[in-house]
Amino acid sequence: MIITLVMALLLFQSPAASVAPSTGAQDPARGNTADSKAADAQSLDKAKELLKLHRIYVESFGTTEAAQQMQAMVVASLTECKRLVVTEEKTKADAILKGVASEKSSQELHAYGSSTAVSTAGGGHSGSVSGSHGSISGSSSGFFHAAGAAIDDSSVNTESIDSGKASVRLVNAEGDVIWTSTQESKGAKYKGASADIADRIVKQLLRDIEKAEKAIAH
Repeated sequence: MIITLVMALLLFQSPAASVAPSTGAQDPARGNTADSKAADAQSLDKAKELLKLHRIYVESFGTTEAAQQMQAMVVASLTECKRLVVTEEKTKADAILKGVASEKSSQELHAYGSSTAVSTAGGGHSGSVSGSHGSISGSSSGFFHAAGAAIDDSSVNTESIDSGKASVRLVNAEGDVIWTSTQESKGAKYKGASADIADRIVKQLLRDIEKAEKAIAH
């Protein structure tokens, strides 16, 4: 009987009996790793989609004059880049470039003014009169100096400043957004706001395509 009780006590205190049941909770570290892998996979998929680009259809950016001008500038910039082809046939495009654009004008006032004035003056006079019987004598002397100068230069003018903004996205045949960009500008040295924004959009797209090529290569 004593031996049976001792054996039961040893079994009760064994490590196997003290193991807590699994709760099924997910390890946070494993969860973060899974999310990171999913994000990397999604980035890789977008990179592959960018490398498929050859023909692009540019959809209307809006009905306003500024939006239509921006669209035309983007088409021109894409055509000049030589790497991509702009097509008017929507069904033949590898992706559709959609976007919205706006432009506004403002007036800036520039005023400049300066004034300089210098003036000086001097003077002096002395006189003497004396007389005697039958004669009159007298003397007189005088001095005077004056100078003056004035400079006044001022100007006021207004300057028209055009600024614009455009947000675009590339959508593939499945309807997935594979690339986005938002650009704004007040114009460059030799081009207006719309042309500068269009140039920035296309340059950003080409840079991202190059990055996609490197990502796939590795």
